[in-house]
Amino acid sequence: MTGDLFELFVWMWIVATVAFAPLGYFIYKFTQKNGKPFGETEPHGDSPSLVNEFAENAIDFFKGLLAKK
Repeated sequence: MTGDLFELFVWMWIVATVAFAPLGYFIYKFTQKNGKPFGETEPHGDSPSLVNEFAENAIDFFKGLLAKK
């Protein structure tokens, strides 16, 4: 009985280690480079994009329609 319980304990530690390894790696990388886990990345929205321009034009169009009413 004690051997079975010890074996279960060891297997649960192995499973937990494998399950939480990605989280530990992310925390490790996040604590490096002044809180930037993936190094220098471009902030969202700064790069030109056809989809972003289309969305901005659509929003401006609808704002113009609502302003005329």
